[in-house]
Amino acid sequence: MAAAQGQFSDHSDDAEGTTDREGTSVPPAFRLAVDGLRGARLRPEIEVDPSKPPRRLAPYAYALEAAVVEDDEDLADGRLVLLHDPAGHEAWQGTFRLVTLVRAELEPEMAADPLLPEVSWSWLTGALEARGLPFEEASGTVTRAGSHYFGGLADRRPATQIEIRASWTPREGRGGVPDTAAHLAAWCDLLCQIAGLPPSAPGPLDAGSAAVVSLPQRRGPQHP
Repeated sequence: MAAAQGQFSDHSDDAEGTTDREGTSVPPAFRLAVDGLRGARLRPEIEVDPSKPPRRLAPYAYALEAAVVEDDEDLADGRLVLLHDPAGHEAWQGTFRLVTLVRAELEPEMAADPLLPEVSWSWLTGALEARGLPFEEASGTVTRAGSHYFGGLADRRPATQIEIRASWTPREGRGGVPDTAAHLAAWCDLLCQIAGLPPSAPGPLDAGSAAVVSLPQRRGPQHP
């Protein structure tokens, strides 16, 4: 994943979200929402790339992958998908939906905290609320999975990974377009928090943000 420095790399395939699955042009509201994601300014520790979007969740979709990288080490990673159904969706209570997966590896003492799932979920809702972003119908799961190694792998330390799967409906603004850049920034706040990074200094998108408590820095996520 190439370093983005707050910008998206320029791909020309379906990951750009400029066409739907039948190859027709996209609605202006969806195009503007994707432009908001692509134009967002993010923390320098965040590396972002577009990825192939799902094709069966909504008529229009755009997806990106991101990682928190420090000293060439991945501390957390995730995927964010923007869905759009111009006809509206009863379960979403709107025409847009954001779907995410974030994960990171935890140190054993932090992984043993019985309140970790509740706290992890509060990081997501807190990140949105700290940026003053209205949202609805938030739902998801927090999973804590442990790995112990044996035989030829017995010299590895036990590892625990936290995984947050969630979705929410961003409130639509002028022209029926949500502030996707701000929602992406809030999502990156969650990534940085689960990675154990300290909060960033206030910037244009951080005005009025509440202080957050970060976990101690931990090893990066393991990939299969």
